[in-house]
Amino acid sequence: MNQLITELAKQIARHTPKDGLHQTAIPELCFRRASAESKPTHTLNMPSLYIIAQGSKTVTFVGESLMCDSSSYMVASVHLPVIGKITHASPQLPYLSLQLTLSPDVIIDISKKSSSQKKGVTGRGILVNPSTSFLLDAILRLVNLLDSPTDIEILAPLYIREIFYRVLEGEQGALLRQFAVIGSYAQGISNAIHVINRDYSEQLVIEELAKKVNMNPTTFHKHFKRVTGMSPLQYQKIIRLQSARRLMLTEGYDAATAGFQVGYESPSQFNREYARLFGRPPMRDISHLRDIELPSQLI
Repeated sequence: MNQLITELAKQIARHTPKDGLHQTAIPELCFRRASAESKPTHTLNMPSLYIIAQGSKTVTFVGESLMCDSSSYMVASVHLPVIGKITHASPQLPYLSLQLTLSPDVIIDISKKSSSQKKGVTGRGILVNPSTSFLLDAILRLVNLLDSPTDIEILAPLYIREIFYRVLEGEQGALLRQFAVIGSYAQGISNAIHVINRDYSEQLVIEELAKKVNMNPTTFHKHFKRVTGMSPLQYQKIIRLQSARRLMLTEGYDAATAGFQVGYESPSQFNREYARLFGRPPMRDISHLRDIELPSQLI
């Protein structure tokens, strides 16, 4: 397995000539390179498989820290606000990782053919598992397709399917599979999370959202917290604040305009909640981020 990891790191390094996020000819696949350790950074993990080929990082999810390195992989089943920190990286041995976007249709299809469709207990929306040679081999074959562009259209979907089959058959595959079970609580929460991310600037009425996903408010609240570790309103608040931060950082919005854009009616409330999450008032925070050149980690 070490040989596979070494080769994967070599291939990612070839496709990442400088630090930052690198898209590839395979739409679902991107790489990241960093030549230095980072400070804790608030970000929104997309529903994806994350593999570190070199270096390590910690991911803090509602107070629980998960260690990720080349011996493990991480899967986020839904959009989850986390705090990431690269803990091992240098110019000589940069942090190298890949992200493979999760396809709900692929997960559902594999689940139908490989497991029963019973409703299980709702679990958290993020997991870390030990890597296997079967998984790494499939990932390496997918990455190597970048050197054969004419093969991507036909072979990439097959390799991606194999990769997620290996994940579903892993130690905690049931935690991912639950989101593919039609009518399950987990799938309902996944749908609710999609709605919140789409309409985060609008007022969140729990009773209405619970009804949309066929749950009563009490059941909805309980299962939402199991998946995300927080209440729906807390989740929406973090999404709003992270979105406002991006608007100020990348679009040049002032604090009042950004707060209004993401749904805040009171500038003072926005400033207070922003400082509580990020540790500084809005414009001081943005100035700090620009000084330390962190924008690429936040977008």
